[in-house]
Amino acid sequence: MHVDDGRGGVAEAVVSLHSAGARAALQPRAAQMDQRGSEFVPRLMTVQTGSPVMFPNSDGIHHHVYSFSPAKRFELPLYSGEPSDPVHFESPGVVTLGCNIHDWMLGYIVVLDTPYSAITDASGTVRLQAPPGEYSLQVWHPHLAPGAPPMRRPVSITDAGGSENISLSLVPTVAPTREPVDPRLRALQDKLRSLKRER
Repeated sequence: MHVDDGRGGVAEAVVSLHSAGARAALQPRAAQMDQRGSEFVPRLMTVQTGSPVMFPNSDGIHHHVYSFSPAKRFELPLYSGEPSDPVHFESPGVVTLGCNIHDWMLGYIVVLDTPYSAITDASGTVRLQAPPGEYSLQVWHPHLAPGAPPMRRPVSITDAGGSENISLSLVPTVAPTREPVDPRLRALQDKLRSLKRER
């Protein structure tokens, strides 16, 4: 399958196949989204419904991870190292992650009720393997218009396979300004925030 926006291939598009049979084949698995260099790593990931996700902080500074997304609302207050418990993602949908301390940090977890999904590469290409049958093809990208649903259309998968070309209308976005990284200043800021929380 190939995803483009009229100008070329689109990387980081989540492509998935949905059906009753796909839901029956779900296999939730533990996953991990790290924080390194004041960024979420990976920035975008998919998990199956019911999967637990750990959010280790490999930075030498504190982060405060949160999501206000309807699919999963949660908060991991100011911390470093390994959080004690994973976050479980029970409902399908897009979960947008941020950090209350570092505004430029942005991550996405796409929770899917199917095991048949993949993320496009730099050329906009993706390969999915699924049993033959009738499916709803779903495509989502971080640069879809805010609040826009994923693109959906029916597809038939045969023993011979097949290919699909998908065109998305994406909205240009401006990345939040990243603060200059000064470890001493950041450590002092984190310490002050921690003291305020303890009061």
